[in-house]
Amino acid sequence: MSEQSPIWTYIFLAAMVVGFLLQQISEMWVFFAFVPAFALAEPWLFVTSIFLHADLYHLFFNALALLFFGTYLERIVGRTMFVALFLLAGVVGNLGYMFTTDNPMIPAIGASGAVYGIVGTLAVLTPFTLVFIWGLIPLPMVVAAALWGLMDFAGLFLPSGVAHGAHLSGMFVGIALGMYLRVRARRYRYAF
Repeated sequence: MSEQSPIWTYIFLAAMVVGFLLQQISEMWVFFAFVPAFALAEPWLFVTSIFLHADLYHLFFNALALLFFGTYLERIVGRTMFVALFLLAGVVGNLGYMFTTDNPMIPAIGASGAVYGIVGTLAVLTPFTLVFIWGLIPLPMVVAAALWGLMDFAGLFLPSGVAHGAHLSGMFVGIALGMYLRVRARRYRYAF
């Protein structure tokens, strides 16, 4: 575990708050939301949309999850790997939304894909760390991640306005990174 402070978690949190505040004072944010129909022509949307949120509730829960899970994971994997995971899971999350939405004109915003990537990595690297669902029910991280994943999978078939495809795609990125890091650590350990 790294002794470095989780500075990138705090930077991403600050960017999310600034993005939300800018959304409150200007309608310009719509040009930075992820709209699948425009995404290939405007590739920056894959990243900028991560730092925008639909409302205070959306921002609060993404920020809370990022604060708890991000600070923990950043200390485990280090700053560079954490930044790469956060951005890649967010971008792939947007791709997941693009492939699962039934209307490519409906924008997606939020850091949920990136946060789910963090959860997926933690589920592989620290599967028995206890997390409290709704602040009350203690579950091992791997069980909590599986529960959230199953809920999002079911949500793919129910219209809700939630980007379940983004959540699942971000989680898959996190799981893949976690598996890579476990294998790498095992090889490194036995290389001597």
